[in-house]
Amino acid sequence: MKKQSGFTLIELVAVMVILAILAVTAIPQFVDLRDDARQAATDGVAGALSSGATLNYAKSVVGTASAVSVTDCTNVASTLQGGLPSGYTITSAAVTPAGTTVSCTLTGPGSKTSTFTAIGT
Repeated sequence: MKKQSGFTLIELVAVMVILAILAVTAIPQFVDLRDDARQAATDGVAGALSSGATLNYAKSVVGTASAVSVTDCTNVASTLQGGLPSGYTITSAAVTPAGTTVSCTLTGPGSKTSTFTAIGT
């Protein structure tokens, strides 16, 4: 007589229940990833704007002709190659005199906001 081997129905149901519980706890975390991705993208663009403003200020101090005149937060977008990506807006704020730093606000997709530093030139 051959001995049968395999899973019983109860074992299969127990595994299905455990997988269902894991799925129910994991799904809400994946649903929120869209907002996190939008915030991360906005933070990345704000970081690029801050870096661009710093490099532009360094160019102006050295006397390079390629430095862009920054008198407003919106002028900082011209320091990025290709300009500000579509879907992003910068809140206007005056940046004077030269060498003065101002905190500017960037609004991105999903109305996510981030701040960056503009340096007057």
